[in-house]
Amino acid sequence: MHGLPETFFARQDESPDEDFYREPRLTTHIDDATIDALTTFYREVLSPSDRVCDLMSSWISHLPDDVNYNRVVGLGMNEAELRRNPRLDELVVRNLNEDPHLPWPDGHFDALLIAVSVQYLTRPFEVFLEIGRVLSPGGRCIVAMSHRLFPTKAIYAFHVLAPQERCRLVGSYMELAGVFKSIQAFDRSPPNADPLWIVVGTKSRAE
Repeated sequence: MHGLPETFFARQDESPDEDFYREPRLTTHIDDATIDALTTFYREVLSPSDRVCDLMSSWISHLPDDVNYNRVVGLGMNEAELRRNPRLDELVVRNLNEDPHLPWPDGHFDALLIAVSVQYLTRPFEVFLEIGRVLSPGGRCIVAMSHRLFPTKAIYAFHVLAPQERCRLVGSYMELAGVFKSIQAFDRSPPNADPLWIVVGTKSRAE
């Protein structure tokens, strides 16, 4: 379907992801300045009325502390991490590499966030089809990336592609979902800190 080599989505460690993520990691994966830059971006593009899904979530969602959203739902691999996340109104534990189906009805969210985790998806096109389904018309998928990763669990593409190419790859995930009318890439990297690249897809209002 996507025309890309299957080796792009292979990993050094193909053992069960549940084993790798069994122990909670209560650390941040980008530095403070880059977290602040991501939080600022969320503040700019999200509305308090939004129903938000934090996909591939952890113990922190990087949302601005002083904004209360309509609802924030997190899906991740480690229940202990998710339960430590104070922003979540609901949590779901799921391995999207085993089951890419999202357990919500069509149009359930106004915004879906993936923060520094998209590089771990081995079935991204199936996941993004689901993302397109659960977003409301006009809803946005916001994918934030940096240069840090767990090397053995990141797909090969993220080891070999330059940042702009990674953004284009994520853009292709959105394009093939077939519902995004606008796909934009932003470089919001703060000076002297981890880089921050963001790809935003806006779902068409016409179903």
